[in-house]
This record gives sequence, C-alpha cells and structure tokens, in this order.
Amino acid sequence: MRLVLHVDGGARGNPGPAAIGVVVSTPEGETVEQVAEAIGEATNNVAEYRALLRGLEAARALGAREVEVVGDSELVARQVSGDYRVKHPALRPLHAAALEALAGFDAWTIRTVPRAQNAAADALVNSALDG
Repeated sequence: MRLVLHVDGGARGNPGPAAIGVVVSTPEGETVEQVAEAIGEATNNVAEYRALLRGLEAARALGAREVEVVGDSELVARQVSGDYRVKHPALRPLHAAALEALAGFDAWTIRTVPRAQNAAADALVNSALDG
C-alpha cells in the first residue's frame, strides 16, 4: 500500500510554542488520518522534522509499504534526500531517526511544495497551537 503524507511543523517564535500537522491520504486524495499535536517549545526546523517522523509513524501503523512525503520545508527535504548536510546539532538525531524510519519502507520520495499547496497540514499546526 502507498500513502501520501502532507507534513508541516511550525513554531510561534523561533524557538517558541510549536506544533505539528500531518495529513495521511491515499494517492487518490482520500484522507485516512490527520494529526494535530502541540510538541512544546521547539524551533521551526525541529517541528518540521517531528512532523515528518509522526507522519512516517502513522503510515507504518496503517500498513504502508511506500510513502510520498510532501512538505513545505526545503531544508528538511534536501537534508533527508542527501542534497544538504545536517550542520545544526539539534537536527542530527532527528535526521538520523527520519532516515531510519524511511529505511523501513520499500520505497519513498520526499518533495517540497509552496505553503499554499500544504494548507491542510498547515491548518492542523495552527489548530494545535491555538488549542
């Protein structure tokens, strides 16, 4: 089974109160799960990684063997794909955890889209921060 993960993380202040949003859907666009969670104080980049990890966890629990990750963080996408080095010490363990989680799937892709095309995940972030 293949699932599409729209992931987003954000912090109000950087660092500040942070949250994650994940929309798990079929390739045809049917939403099968949504996650909106406050994660305490974090930076935007830490929140983006935490959203990715939570999305991969949800996909695994649903039985996915292939995932397409869609987000609006170019940094996370390029670090995970190996285009950028992970320089910040706080991101290294999250990056390693993401690669380990992705290795558990038969196939995966990660790509970035403009924030407007990731609006559902972004709305979940804001609802968790407002809640």
